[in-house]
Amino acid sequence: MNAHDLARWTRFATKGGIGRCTAVVDCVAQEMGEDLMFLKDDEITVLMQLPEEGFYLGHCEGVVGRFSAKDVRFHGKLKKPVITKRTS
Repeated sequence: MNAHDLARWTRFATKGGIGRCTAVVDCVAQEMGEDLMFLKDDEITVLMQLPEEGFYLGHCEGVVGRFSAKDVRFHGKLKKPVITKRTS
């Protein structure tokens, strides 16, 4: 992920993303630079659902990465992402 995308996702995470979830297990990143690492009971901000079934992009402890839905408990229903064009 390049620096521009990382900054954009981090800003979105500070606004709450599309929802939140809590880790139910410890998860060690399998692919460095892609997977999100977290510990049980860490809170993760959900940024988007990925095309790969059961995987999401999330933000935890200042890091952005993908995680599996089976490793977390979602806090209610996720919001639908709204894509808007930025005006300069």
